[in-house]
Amino acid sequence: MPHRLTFFVYPGFQLLDLSGPLSAFQMAADSSRKGRYQIEVVSTKGGAVSSAGGLTISTKRLSPGPIDTLIVVGGRGAWAIADFEKTVKAIQRLAGRSTRIASVCTGAFLLACAGLLDGRRATTHWRYARRLQRDYPRVKVDMDKIFIKDGAIWTSAGITAGIDLALAMIEEDMGIDVARGLAQELVVYLRRPGGQSQFSAMLDLEPESDRIKRTLLYIQKNLAAPLDLETLAEVARISTRHFGRSFRTETGETPAKAVERLRIEAARPRVEEGAESIELIASSVGFSDPERMRRAFIRHYGHPPQALRRVKKL
Repeated sequence: MPHRLTFFVYPGFQLLDLSGPLSAFQMAADSSRKGRYQIEVVSTKGGAVSSAGGLTISTKRLSPGPIDTLIVVGGRGAWAIADFEKTVKAIQRLAGRSTRIASVCTGAFLLACAGLLDGRRATTHWRYARRLQRDYPRVKVDMDKIFIKDGAIWTSAGITAGIDLALAMIEEDMGIDVARGLAQELVVYLRRPGGQSQFSAMLDLEPESDRIKRTLLYIQKNLAAPLDLETLAEVARISTRHFGRSFRTETGETPAKAVERLRIEAARPRVEEGAESIELIASSVGFSDPERMRRAFIRHYGHPPQALRRVKKL
C-alpha cells in the first residue's frame, strides 16, 4: 500500500517549507518501490493558494480517509490567516486520522493552537521560538533543535530544516541506505543531527538593559577567563542576586547556561575544522577539561565533539 503523505498549506505559506521536504519525499518515491509515497497538497478550500512570495500552487480540497503522514508547512501567514479558526479545525480533523503529524517552521503554531503539542517537546524557527512558548505555555519549546520527534509528532526549525525533517522520516520509513542516497542527490548531509543548534541566538536576544548587553559582550570576549556569577555581576555593576534574576528575565537563560552556550558556539567551528586537538580547543574557550566540553556538546547538540568532527569530514 502506498504511504499517503499530505501537505497542508494556507495563504501566505513559505514556499520552501513546502518544496524542500516535498522534493525529498518525491525523490524517495521515484527511487524505490518500497514504501512508495503518494503525495498530495491540500488546503481548506482547495484550488489556487498563494505563497508568501506571491507564487500560486494548485491544491486539493480536504478529502476523507486515513493519512499516514500529515505535514503542516510554515510561513508568516501561520498566525494571520483570514479564516484562522476554520484552518485550525481543519488541521484537527486531519490530525485525527493521521498516523504521523509534523510541522515545518512556524507550522508549529498551528499544531499548538490545535492542541497537538500540549505537553510535548517542540521546536520552530529560532526567531519565533519565544513567541511560541509565550503564546502556548503548555508546549515544551526547545529553540536549539533542528527537529524534534516526540512520539508521533515531529516539529522542525525554519526553512531548510524541513529537508532534515524529511530525510529523518524517510530514514525511518525506508532505511538508512535510501536516505543516504537521497542526501547525495540533494547535495546535503545525510541529515544534520536533530540536536544540532539552529543559530547562535544568544547575542541576538537584544536584552532591554545596557547592563545585560554589556555582560554578554564581556562573556563573548573573555571566554577563557573565569566567568562565575560574581565576576559577571561586577561587570553589570549590580548585586549578584539582582544580576542573576535580571539576566534570566531578559535572556531566558541563567548566566551559567549562557556562558556554556557561548563557549560551545565558539568551539564548534574549530572542532569541525579538525586542525586543533579537542583538548586545546576546550582549554582555549574556557572549559576546565575536555570532558566538560564533551558533556556540554551532548547537551546542546546531541553529539560529542568527535562525532561532529566526523560528520563534517563526510
